[in-house]
Amino acid sequence: MQDASSSPMSSEVTPASADSNGPDAAESVVSTHVLVPIEQVHKLRELARRTRIHQSEYLREAVEDLLAKYGRLSAPGDGQ
Repeated sequence: MQDASSSPMSSEVTPASADSNGPDAAESVVSTHVLVPIEQVHKLRELARRTRIHQSEYLREAVEDLLAKYGRLSAPGDGQ
């Protein structure tokens, strides 16, 4: 049995270094864990392989689009 701190649903984030195709090195980046249906994983991997764009880049783009859709994307540097 897992304790609450190691749960996949934990809101805890871990600092990570940016990959070469990711955000600027000066930008703060964290690693997070999400559960994704296996079919979506296969499709994302195939897209990344075909386009030679990292999966992480597609995921960051998806999060940005989602936040913009719901009006919660803050401008860089505004502290939110």
